[in-house]
Amino acid sequence: MRLTEQDHLFVLTGAGISAESGLATFRGSGGLWNGYRVEQVATPEAWDADPTLVWHFYSQRRRNASSAQPNAAHVALTQIEQQLGDRFYLCTQNVDDLHERAGSKRIHHMHGSLFQSRCTRCDQPFPDTALYETAETLPQCDQCGAPVRPHIVWFGEIPLDMDAIYRQLSRATVLLVVGTSGSVYPAAGFVDIANQQRTRTIYVGPEEPLNREAFDEILLGTATEVLPSLIDQANAT
Repeated sequence: MRLTEQDHLFVLTGAGISAESGLATFRGSGGLWNGYRVEQVATPEAWDADPTLVWHFYSQRRRNASSAQPNAAHVALTQIEQQLGDRFYLCTQNVDDLHERAGSKRIHHMHGSLFQSRCTRCDQPFPDTALYETAETLPQCDQCGAPVRPHIVWFGEIPLDMDAIYRQLSRATVLLVVGTSGSVYPAAGFVDIANQQRTRTIYVGPEEPLNREAFDEILLGTATEVLPSLIDQANAT
């Protein structure tokens, strides 16, 4: 990947980059997350039906993410961000904080953040690392007393701040997609927008994505295998 002083790099990351830090992926685990089906724990209907189960599940995810560590791919993206500055934008489908802990600054979590919660009435997210694993410990809003939910975009909900994402995508001259299958929209459609504006498109992953024909270049391999050398090439220009 060769970058010039005029290039703007838009990076989209998915579950594959976190999987190498030991965090389970939904698609790669037979349609289950730690034994739970998506409709049980990751939809508005699941929340309405059993908030205790939902919070128990996300407490498990918080515990797992807290013990995970950023890997070489996370670090490589931090390095290219430091080189490009405002010509770099990282949009992630992941809800963990591994990018931040690796040093990334210009990052947007389109599916929310595992370490934030929000009031179901006030709708304001706030930092939260607590574990809520029983009905007695379920959180309530300090201001209005309404239930507090994970600040996660569940299936059937709209990703966060899509207008800002599309603005950044419109500036991009290179789109780099890492560790996502190309099956979850709207993120899977970013490459189509990039093609319309003649943005160069590169995919990194161990398997070809479902929308493989949309990419200019496909680099097969895990993120930790491919990204460090790919970023080294960009840094050399």
